Amino acid sequence: MSVSPRKDLGQHFLVDDNILRVIERLAALEPADVVLEIGPGLGVLTRFLAERVAHVHAAEVDRRLEEHLAGIDRMTLHWGDALHLDLAALDPPPHKLVANLPYNVATPIVAESLRIDQLDLWCVMVQREVADRFFAQPSTKAYGAVSVLVQLAAEKTGFHPVSREVFRPRPNVESALVAFRRTGPAAPPAVRRVVEGAFGHRRKTLANALALAGVASREHAVEALAAIGREGNVRAEELEPPEFVALTEALT
Repeated sequence: MSVSPRKDLGQHFLVDDNILRVIERLAALEPADVVLEIGPGLGVLTRFLAERVAHVHAAEVDRRLEEHLAGIDRMTLHWGDALHLDLAALDPPPHKLVANLPYNVATPIVAESLRIDQLDLWCVMVQREVADRFFAQPSTKAYGAVSVLVQLAAEKTGFHPVSREVFRPRPNVESALVAFRRTGPAAPPAVRRVVEGAFGHRRKTLANALALAGVASREHAVEALAAIGREGNVRAEELEPPEFVALTEALT
């Protein structure tokens, strides 16, 4: 491998082909699929996908990887930060996101990708603790804003722990593949603002957190919580995902 992974980009290159069959199964790959891959790295997964689907859109920020990604049939390479690319404008439009996501941007990428309406299935390799957050249950340490946003729009369809040995460099943390399928639209901006504000100060009550985030006054938040049958001293992690939708409606 002639390219050294960059820690600042969260790069851990996939080098073991054995995990690819697990990805194929969890992503339910079909010949007609158009897939979005973010962070293709050395192209191990990219080539595997391109041999099995109609088209792959690969988004990569590291120009050093160009020679490893050149010449792959049925693949369009998009240079730039995936968080700043207009992913919704890709042609043909992708409907699956299949990727070994860079560790440092995995959570925001998943949260943002929920807003791309045509995406209906995700199969992503992330840190194990991040994978656990996506479908964490209320009143657990892992439950947070991304849990709510993901669960409002999708349901988990698969999970597979991944050995550290499939990456170079070998990461210091555990990883996992998590697959989920869309069940509804992404949370609208108003709900998203309430969710992010609610979890912005986890040590505070939800009403105080919303006030600190500038979402609503504490008094208004307490009134809205009462309207959905919750006490004024409840904390954000106690609410089920649908309750955040009801809370947003009560606040407005």
